Amino acid sequence: MSEVERAARLNAAAGKDDGKDRDKGKDKDAPTPGGSGAPVVTKGAGAGAGTGATVVGPGRRGGPFRLVGRFGRGAAAWAKRPSGRLILPAIIAVVLLGAAGTAGAYLVPEALQSAPSPSSTPGFPLDAAGGVPSAGQPGGLPGSAPGGLPSGDVPSGAPTVGPTVAAQTGGRPADALAGWAGQIGTRVGIPVVAVQAYAYAELVATRTTPSCRLSWTTLAAIGKVESSHGSANGAVLSTDGTALPSILGLPLDGKGGRQLIPDTDRGALDQDTTYDRAVGPLQFIPATWNAYKVDADNNGIADPNDIDDAAVTAAKYLCQNGRDMSRADSWWDAILSYNAVRPYAQKVFDAANDYGRRSRS
Repeated sequence: MSEVERAARLNAAAGKDDGKDRDKGKDKDAPTPGGSGAPVVTKGAGAGAGTGATVVGPGRRGGPFRLVGRFGRGAAAWAKRPSGRLILPAIIAVVLLGAAGTAGAYLVPEALQSAPSPSSTPGFPLDAAGGVPSAGQPGGLPGSAPGGLPSGDVPSGAPTVGPTVAAQTGGRPADALAGWAGQIGTRVGIPVVAVQAYAYAELVATRTTPSCRLSWTTLAAIGKVESSHGSANGAVLSTDGTALPSILGLPLDGKGGRQLIPDTDRGALDQDTTYDRAVGPLQFIPATWNAYKVDADNNGIADPNDIDDAAVTAAKYLCQNGRDMSRADSWWDAILSYNAVRPYAQKVFDAANDYGRRSRS
């Protein structure tokens, strides 16, 4: 017998007892032992076959709340039967799957549309030298100084240059750069007197040969390699830029890999009447000095032992023949003309690169 037929018989039996219960004033709402409280289906007025089914329970028919209560009690009793235990879990599973699918239709697209948070990967700082090639690459240029040289024209007393920055009442023209040179000298480890000389030479070169674009760091690098800024052989730079005692190189006698250059100045500069020697903080040989010498401090004497004179003379020598020292090929050509030894030129490159970077720190 099907569950629906069994429920119909129970409903008919309950209907017979309904009148008796009313006469006796008793309520038969409680389910009949043995599962008689299972919900039944009756056809509503005007309903077509199999449609308009209304769920009721045995006993009195009251308001909607009573009908809901009876349905709940009947469903609970039915769920305890073998058929209920078999069918109910399947119904629950279908309902849950439907709910999950409905929720997913909204939640999943929302998650896919959410943009990922941007990356927080930090950037890397730029090279302080501003694109200067690293030391050791012979095809490049050494680092140059920051744009920190005093603005304006060259101080008074500069050779063959125009207007002045400030009038000088005695002393060396490079003294006008004392404030700037003091700061830079501390950063790069160069005596202030030497920094003044190198920077002043750059200013002079900028006015006399602007297309040369020579940097003071190149002159400082030569000064370091040649004499450690005027301190070779125990010498010390005085406040006027003169190296004391005079700095003299080894005789150019052709020994120990040195050039052979017999005396050309009768010992006037290098105190040697047999062979020439390199002289001063930037180590000029007498013939070169006499060809390019400049009295940079305007004291009436062009002295290779005076770092002011030597720095401006070196700038004049490097900038000759229309060289542009901002070009790699011109820079290397100029340094190798100063001393035609490749390891020497590399040392100058390394020092100039170092001074350029440290001066920016």
